Amino acid sequence: MSMVMTENELTLAIIQTLKDGKKNAFQEIMEELQPYDMAQQFIHLPAKHRNKFLLFLSIQQLTELIQDLDKEYQLEVLHKLGIEKSTQVLDLMENDDLAMLLIDLDPDKIEELLSEMKDEESEIVQNLMNYPPETAGRIMNNRYVWIPKHYSVRESVNKLKHFAELAEYLNYLYVIDKGKKLVGVVSYKDLLLADLYDKIEDIMYSRVVKVDVHTDQEEVAKIISRYDFVTIPVVEEDDKLVGVVTVDDIIDVVIREANEDIEKLSASGKAIDFNTRPVVAAYRRLPWLILLLFIGLISGSIISGFEATLEQVVALTFFMPMIAGMTGNTGTQSLAVVVRGLVSEDLNIREVFKLIFRELWVGMLIGITCGILISIIAYIWRGNLTLGLVVGSSLLLTLIIGTLAGTIIPLILYKLKVDPAVASGPLITTINDILSLLIYFGIATAFITRLS
Repeated sequence: MSMVMTENELTLAIIQTLKDGKKNAFQEIMEELQPYDMAQQFIHLPAKHRNKFLLFLSIQQLTELIQDLDKEYQLEVLHKLGIEKSTQVLDLMENDDLAMLLIDLDPDKIEELLSEMKDEESEIVQNLMNYPPETAGRIMNNRYVWIPKHYSVRESVNKLKHFAELAEYLNYLYVIDKGKKLVGVVSYKDLLLADLYDKIEDIMYSRVVKVDVHTDQEEVAKIISRYDFVTIPVVEEDDKLVGVVTVDDIIDVVIREANEDIEKLSASGKAIDFNTRPVVAAYRRLPWLILLLFIGLISGSIISGFEATLEQVVALTFFMPMIAGMTGNTGTQSLAVVVRGLVSEDLNIREVFKLIFRELWVGMLIGITCGILISIIAYIWRGNLTLGLVVGSSLLLTLIIGTLAGTIIPLILYKLKVDPAVASGPLITTINDILSLLIYFGIATAFITRLS
């Protein structure tokens, strides 16, 4: 079937085949679609057509569909399929995806689904669910090809052919000894270039990059990125091979972690998307904002404390929003740099001081540039050189402090084993507002006689 149809035309064609009960025509369309596209069609399909949509799909197609859906739609599909068909789909699902799906269900529902599955698959999934969240053990799967080190290339190729449909990736074959200890790795390319009678132990790489089952998933992502792997082996004690983590799972991890950091940086709490109801979105944002509201009251008390200064030099009021806003902006920029760096870099003491020193220079350069510019503007506007110097020097100092605050606060939290993303943008902005006002009015008060 031609795929020149637009998305709307494709949806209409699917609906028409469902209305007419033309399963063959429906299958012709589905065979041209990638699992993601199939999932998108299901999501955007009117609810009244979804049951028949699922009915017309094969078990393999249902498995591909459910693995590309968000959890709420996965649960909807499982409910519509019923226990018998659901367990057939669960048996075919990638074990790590299935563990992620089941972990948040009620214990009774988990037990019901697992009890209907094949014993071997059920046991594997239960083992995955026993590992701590966000570790290599939780996101690994067992669909990979391993070979004994005494195999010949011919035997290895035969095994590779036999398990070709089972394995998610065939780029590497992992070599084990009699105790299932990981002792080497052979690439598919190595097999193609080797003689059929060569022994695997003679052509394998014995230095294997691997991760432990308890390795944090972010660390696994770093290693896969560092070495450009598509899979990485996972081992338990004594290097016993128990699974692999694949690059598609790592992409999911990176996206989830990035979304979590964005939520924390924006102080929005749990995920909020286009479909979140206004009341829920407001409820999730309010706790942080109420806290910041009370912290912000300190800013008001600072301004009140310098009321006499403001009464004598009303022009100072004009520059208050600019001073506070610029300080908060530079702090948030530095925060974003540090949080991103902590995810992608391995920081030691030397790197930390190098980063702080670098950000100090950045703050100074930005501060000098902006300070000179605003001094000139203030002088031209009011014809008062002292006012220009007060505003310019205040901006210079606050930008340096804002940059350092945005750098040092997340580093301290990281050292204390606290997620640095919780040093959210609004929090640093509020703190910098307080510091910037203290500096601004402090300098202005010191030069009050020359400003009047």
